[in-house]
Amino acid sequence: MSNFLPNELIKRLSEDEHFNQESFLETHESGEKVTSIRLNPLKKPREAYDELAAVPWCNDAYYLKERPIFTLDPLYHAGCYYVQEASSMFLGYILERIGLRDSAIRALDLCAAPGGKSTLLNSYLGEKSLLVSNEVIKSRAGILVDNVTRWGMHNVVVTNNDPSAFGRLPGYFDLMVVDAPCSGSGMFRKDPAAIDEWSLANVKLCSDRQKRILAESISALATGGYLVYSTCSYSREENEDIVDWIMEGNGFESVKIDFNSAWGIEETTSTSKGAFGYRFYPHKVKGEGFFVAVLRKTGEQGSFEMRRSKPEKSPVSKVVLEHWLDNIASIQHFLHGDNVHIFPAIYKDDLRLLQDMLYIRNAGTNIGKWLGKELIPSHDLAMSVHVKADLPGQEVSLATAQQYLRKENLDRSNFEVSSGWCLVQYSGVNLGWVKVLPNRINNYYPKESRIVHL
Repeated sequence: MSNFLPNELIKRLSEDEHFNQESFLETHESGEKVTSIRLNPLKKPREAYDELAAVPWCNDAYYLKERPIFTLDPLYHAGCYYVQEASSMFLGYILERIGLRDSAIRALDLCAAPGGKSTLLNSYLGEKSLLVSNEVIKSRAGILVDNVTRWGMHNVVVTNNDPSAFGRLPGYFDLMVVDAPCSGSGMFRKDPAAIDEWSLANVKLCSDRQKRILAESISALATGGYLVYSTCSYSREENEDIVDWIMEGNGFESVKIDFNSAWGIEETTSTSKGAFGYRFYPHKVKGEGFFVAVLRKTGEQGSFEMRRSKPEKSPVSKVVLEHWLDNIASIQHFLHGDNVHIFPAIYKDDLRLLQDMLYIRNAGTNIGKWLGKELIPSHDLAMSVHVKADLPGQEVSLATAQQYLRKENLDRSNFEVSSGWCLVQYSGVNLGWVKVLPNRINNYYPKESRIVHL
């Protein structure tokens, strides 16, 4: 069989006696495309997914029979699901095994864009946790904000910082997820262009970058906290060797994750510390190449005392909030310019701390613009799981939903609401706002998010 993959990579993989070179190459030559999605448990639409094959290691995750044009699916734009590579969803299973499901913790997704792991963390950790999602590249941080916003929860802070900035928060986080930038060999089947970009020099460059990212941020993890380290690389220099490097003098222990052997995941151990790692090969699992390891911080990590902040007075009354939101008792709000944001009340001191220490792109949910006496609702509010359930809404057809998402003019006769703000809904899920007037509909879908004609 001809080998179109880098010879040096295949040679190194073949040093593992359990590695099946022929099956590995066949899988890459087959051209098979695996598409998987993970549903938003708080926005499940009135659609049946039971007939689809489930991703075995992640709740609410399924393999699609074929890849649709997601751009034309209103449920995609509504945040009902996230298109995510199946192997990387193993993070959900890890959270279950280490006992963090629905916990009240502070979590950091350090290299978060475009948002797959952040939305997964958000769903698995639940509303009692605080999630900080960070992305160092400015343009990618904007994409991260969009995806987190569509997911609809208000307990996320999106930051745009170099990993070194988190060294200013010693012992603050109970969980750190570091899906590190890597040489990308695990994506060869999904992205054949990555094959030409792969080299041993790039592997070395990525390994050095991974060490820098971890060295400058790892002090942010509290004693007893968990570090989940992952890559989409097959190279030991970026995987098991990095885990050994972390454990060298940093006070970490390896955490073994038991799993169903029928899943085809391969458990490995690192060379010097015998630390457990988990490899996903596309010829053994229904997914792409992936590596993940879990470490627990046992060494003593100094921290700091959280300062209590005084509540700030706001011109936005409780009556206004109750008009637009459900369950406001656990929600605090604050003004950022003219925009009203909501955030979990239990983390108000944390927000002040994060504002002092980091560059924040978005905090909580921006529910709208405050004009002094009234609130102009934002698109983010329409995406929020906290938007009041009994606000005026109009269920529309697929064709009308797509018209709306293109920000086109809508037929007034399709709307039964007499006047005012109205949520456009498809399959029972909110897509955004319109303003109903006597003789027309004003489409308030964000211009920057509209579907461009395909």
